[in-house]
Amino acid sequence: MAKAEIDWNSLPSAADLFGEIHLAQEVPAPAEPRETVFQGLAICAIAAAAAAWLSEHYHFPIILLGLLIGLSLSFVAKDPRSHLGLDFASRTCLRLGVVLLGLQVTFSQIGSLGLHPFLALLAIMTVTFLAGIAGARLVGQSRYTGILAGGATAICGASAAMALYGVIGRERVSQAQFAITLVVVSLASALAMSLYPILAEYLGLSDSQAGFLIGASIHDVAQAIGGGYAFSEAAGSYATIVKLSRVALLAPVVIITGLALGRTGDTPSAPLWKRLALPWFIVAFFAVVVINSLVETPPSVRDTALGGSKGFLLIAVIATAMRSRLDLLMESGIRPAVPVAIATLVSFVASLASAMLIG
Repeated sequence: MAKAEIDWNSLPSAADLFGEIHLAQEVPAPAEPRETVFQGLAICAIAAAAAAWLSEHYHFPIILLGLLIGLSLSFVAKDPRSHLGLDFASRTCLRLGVVLLGLQVTFSQIGSLGLHPFLALLAIMTVTFLAGIAGARLVGQSRYTGILAGGATAICGASAAMALYGVIGRERVSQAQFAITLVVVSLASALAMSLYPILAEYLGLSDSQAGFLIGASIHDVAQAIGGGYAFSEAAGSYATIVKLSRVALLAPVVIITGLALGRTGDTPSAPLWKRLALPWFIVAFFAVVVINSLVETPPSVRDTALGGSKGFLLIAVIATAMRSRLDLLMESGIRPAVPVAIATLVSFVASLASAMLIG
């Protein structure tokens, strides 16, 4: 009887001298790594440290540097493992930064401004806000883009833009449009800090007039204060009061905007209590301002809170830029920048006219 031949190719372990196939079948496959916030948050933190180093050594606006670094790292968002961390940075870090900003403002500072300057400041912020909306319509952008541009220019730059963006929603304004708005607002604020003190000197403004002009028209808090002190010590002190009065109005503006627009997904027939529901970080910001007004906060605590606020907002800006698609940025062109430019020009003209009348 002929011996049956063995088909060695049909046997999976025919050449498995060391049992690799057997072990592979017995040992379970490694589990997929669990998604955490670490990956995306760590990249944002490293980018923020790089922006801070460059800003300190080259004296360039830190928010603008963060935006540019974030845009250059936009390829990171293609990795799904970074999404949780980027979402956490762009939302939670933003809200924490806005809340900590409340420790810089007290009601007594607003009261020390005086009635007529405060009313003038309200008028300037109103026309600036409306100018942003009108500029958006002029170039065919949505009113939401105009609200974002006008609000950021009227209140406190990138901080206000991000707070308003949290109310408006990414369904109404794309992240590409938002990123352009942030870039232009930061760039306009940096240019204003350099130019406005020179213009105030050329126009022969007094310390109080220059302080009002700079505090009422420059977007970013630190740059408004720096521009005021670049003119004189007295102008810097007054510009600080004017600028912080604008910051204090962040909560009312965001509340009014949220009530006017409603939350994304709400229908016109939605219950009133739903429309009145405010973002928690705006409520917390207002609560911090009230507490800071009633209880004297040590300067060291205020300085630490200001540094923390800047750090959180920087990380949020970087995360937002990283989530932006560069192809959509290129397609948008300069149209999203026009509302900010128009609002900035209107803010300067209105602030100058008010400073001349008040002074």
